[in-house]
Amino acid sequence: MAEVEELAGRFGLVSTSQPQAPAYRIPPHNIEAEQALLGAILVNNDAFDRVSDFLHPDHFSEELHRRIFEVSAQLIRAGKVATPVTLKTFLGDHDLGGITVPQYLARLAAEATTIINAEDYGRAIYDLATRRRLITIGEDVVNTAFDAPVDLSPREQIEEAERRLYEIAEQGRYEGGFHAFSQALTNALDMAAKAYEREGKLSGVSTGMSDLDHKMGGLQQSDLIIVAGRPGMGKTALATNIAFNIARAYESKMKPDGKLETVNGGIVGFFSLEMSSEQLATRIIAEQSTVPSYKIRRGDITDQEFQRISEAAREMQSIPFFVDHTGGISIAQLTARARRLKRQRGLDLLVVDYLQLLSGSKSKGDNRVQELTEITTGLKALAKELNVPIMALSQLSRQVEARDDKRPQLSDLRESGSIEQDADVVIFVYREEYYLNTKQPAAGTEEHLAWQTAMDKVHGKAEVIIGKQRHGPTGMVELAFEAEFTRFSNLAREDALPERM
Repeated sequence: MAEVEELAGRFGLVSTSQPQAPAYRIPPHNIEAEQALLGAILVNNDAFDRVSDFLHPDHFSEELHRRIFEVSAQLIRAGKVATPVTLKTFLGDHDLGGITVPQYLARLAAEATTIINAEDYGRAIYDLATRRRLITIGEDVVNTAFDAPVDLSPREQIEEAERRLYEIAEQGRYEGGFHAFSQALTNALDMAAKAYEREGKLSGVSTGMSDLDHKMGGLQQSDLIIVAGRPGMGKTALATNIAFNIARAYESKMKPDGKLETVNGGIVGFFSLEMSSEQLATRIIAEQSTVPSYKIRRGDITDQEFQRISEAAREMQSIPFFVDHTGGISIAQLTARARRLKRQRGLDLLVVDYLQLLSGSKSKGDNRVQELTEITTGLKALAKELNVPIMALSQLSRQVEARDDKRPQLSDLRESGSIEQDADVVIFVYREEYYLNTKQPAAGTEEHLAWQTAMDKVHGKAEVIIGKQRHGPTGMVELAFEAEFTRFSNLAREDALPERM
């Protein structure tokens, strides 16, 4: 047996030396900083105001220190004084190595730092707590990777780790709080100056459709824009048209720090939860080449049409348009992927097609209304965090079909409460032609003549109804719609046509 072990050791199969016990490492902490801050609070309760917006009890490494901070916070917020005398009755008994809790509080107050240093000590405590949480996440990642259940894919593990990391990054950041209004005024003036300099005089990203831009001022940063409509109205076509127009118009310049800044158009991320990326690409090729998508799928095309398709495909290869066609993803997965795209490639517009195909957290159970509230709230928070417009498509309820006037309203949104509340802009896509087409009477009758007249009036037209807009007017914009190519464009108006001779 000994010879076998020696031979195995010689070939590196087993270690012949005795394994060394791993050194136990204590997570990073600073007891002295915690004591100094708590002492400052006990001496002068104003010190609490300097750390209360980012520091919480669980950021302290010692259980007693957590309790002291928590009770002090409760007393101060209740308008009472937090001192060693007022605290001691709320802390109970603790084994402090021969000294009592009142004696420990008195020592904290006696050796307190000045209030001037309170915020610096608070930041040190917060940073160390963040490092401890990072260690915990790292350990969980390792342990889960070793013992992962069959139904947990590595991709899901990565996204869960990303979610927890960003949760740390976003919670309790101490660079927030109040700012002078003069800074907000400066930012507003900068935005107005950029809008003045930009082609089209827009403060937001141009949709490529001038009438819609005039009504909305472009797509505004950090806005959640809901595009809603019944099936067949063309809401996906409108979203892809806008997304492609923005990606095609992309221009950038180098900033002094070496990073690229978008000057015109933008980098687009498109979550296609309903269609595959190939189906989406076929639709966009049809829009840009004016070759119907059914002909492209069948291969029933002429040489001239093939040439147009090739030119459209060549143009599409060079534009910053990124598609994720994973079906059934959760709002947490979408958030993680959008952040990753922003970090790696940049991002100026995010499109989600469509809202009802997203899922919320499993804790929401079967309550779809609560789940959709979580989704819309998450999308709005993501728009603010990434500082980009998010365009999310939404279905409408069937109650639209029961009305004589089938133009949609805010109340027609499915589970409309959260969508209507969280959205900055809600626009509806409506085509009268779609409904008239289903009511064609027998040819040769008077009804058919009246129907034909009505069809001529609405043929090739679509209404984009702005039902809600936080920073602009509501109303309706008419666009041209070519159903064969699923393409929206500006509608030629009489006042924009050249003069007749």
